[in-house]
Amino acid sequence: MVQNTDSARGRNSVEDGRMTDETMDAAEFRRVMGHFPSGIAVVTSSLSDGDPCGLTVNAFTSVSLVPPLILICVDRYAESRGCILRAGSFVVNVLEETDGERLARRFAGPHSEDKFRGVAYRSSASGVPILDRTLAWLECDVERTVEAGDHTIIIGKVVEADAREGHPLVYYRGGYGRFDR
Repeated sequence: MVQNTDSARGRNSVEDGRMTDETMDAAEFRRVMGHFPSGIAVVTSSLSDGDPCGLTVNAFTSVSLVPPLILICVDRYAESRGCILRAGSFVVNVLEETDGERLARRFAGPHSEDKFRGVAYRSSASGVPILDRTLAWLECDVERTVEAGDHTIIIGKVVEADAREGHPLVYYRGGYGRFDR
């Protein structure tokens, strides 16, 4: 027995009574999604021992105005994921075009102990690193998490935020650029 709910795409097919998940190739999905420009942010956190952690994200958006909620998507295997979840709070640092690419590349790397070396930051009232020279920052408490595929969606309740004038760093088709208004 073969049934397809969307036979042209091959999704949700039933073969001999068992469900299959025939999704598209990951490289092709990445290529197509690369055509959607996004901003770039560095998410930072810190455990009670004061060791900071951080990673680069482009999956970040607002969820709600009341209460103020945002979400970030973090690879399940990212070293900083555990730090953020254990700390229970994090800061989204929205990068600007001037120094942003250097920070984005640095925090995209795997070795957390090297990421903050030579990077200027201050600590929020709760001890979370806020990077200097960012376009905006939002300090959040972890509200809830959702496991989805190979990522964890972390929903954060914004407790403090600030922004300044400048140009954002934009990510498009694997490269960095700027947006002028």
